Amino acid sequence: MHTSASASLSDLWDRVVGTQAAPDRWLVIATAVAALAAVLPHRVWRVARNAVTIAHEGGHGLVALLTGRRLDGIRLHSDTSGLTVSRGKPTGLGMVLTAAAGYTAPPLLGLGGAALLSAGHITAFLWLATALLAAMLVMIRNAYGALTMVLAGGAFLVVSWLASTDVQAAFAYTVVWFLLLGGVRPAFELQTKRRHGGAGDSDADQLSRLTHVPAGMWLFLFHVVSLCSLIGGGRWLLTA
Repeated sequence: MHTSASASLSDLWDRVVGTQAAPDRWLVIATAVAALAAVLPHRVWRVARNAVTIAHEGGHGLVALLTGRRLDGIRLHSDTSGLTVSRGKPTGLGMVLTAAAGYTAPPLLGLGGAALLSAGHITAFLWLATALLAAMLVMIRNAYGALTMVLAGGAFLVVSWLASTDVQAAFAYTVVWFLLLGGVRPAFELQTKRRHGGAGDSDADQLSRLTHVPAGMWLFLFHVVSLCSLIGGGRWLLTA
């Protein structure tokens, strides 16, 4: 019995850390089109943007912890906004990095996912994403946020545990394309809001107050990170 359990764990470990064959080129392109279809139409984006908000707030939370701040909780709202509350020094490098992590997290996560997929680690990507979502769920402090995280984490868990290799590849590539493409749009949305006098307490404006660097420069940084991640990640996915 013990030997059988050990063998099962060994097989699971080999499955997670092993490599899988790259999907056909048509599937890579089809998943890119599917992700684009979730980003461009406004009505679809209003729903799909919840996934970007998860990555955005998760970025704030992770960097807050990595810089020694205390993470009090994360809230996700039905209007696709979110709030991450952390405690610590109100100024300094840790606070700057925490504030800068929101808009940069989705495209950088997409870039990291593209690196894993291009190396054939499809299953590893799915399990890592599941683990990150589970860790984030612990810090959620409202019902809508908890429901969103359970649904998202459940989807990753079911696909990584039960789905065939082809379904796993299609799901993983769609997710990564969505992070890369969906990571571009929020910065443009923020730029539009600021042009019309809105979003006065945005991450860019908070960073401006912290660093005395104009908010427009921080917005430019968000654009650079998202567009460079899309170009680099897209090349990795298409040439894998």
